[in-house]
Amino acid sequence: MDDYDAVLIYDGECPYCSVAARALKKLDDVAAISWYEDTAQQVLEAQFGETPFAMVLVDRRLNRVYAGRSAAKELADRAGMPGIVGSLVRDNYETIADVVGKASGRGRDPDDYHDEYPLADGVRELFDALVSASEERPEALTG
Repeated sequence: MDDYDAVLIYDGECPYCSVAARALKKLDDVAAISWYEDTAQQVLEAQFGETPFAMVLVDRRLNRVYAGRSAAKELADRAGMPGIVGSLVRDNYETIADVVGKASGRGRDPDDYHDEYPLADGVRELFDALVSASEERPEALTG
């Protein structure tokens, strides 16, 4: 798992996937970890000073963190989905998250984090631990 430059933090208790998270199946260099895992929580705290409930893509190589709509679009772009798909995912992130949340019975809405951020120093230090705690192909994102 040392060859991962990016890790997706996602709602690991949701049995369904958003269109953007499903793009992960096409990516060999992105690992994934449940938002509920301790290491994911540590990374979010180091990056944001709190633990926002949002899809977050952490990229060590690019020194960037993408959250919410930005994470969804970045995943779609990396998976080679047509630009219109990435734009639709980005523009409809809240609607998709709401539908997925209701279908899964999740009792909370995603927090309002949707931008691209520079990778915080504390996250860089935690990145190897994040990769180690990640799953190569989470069960929730296969199928």
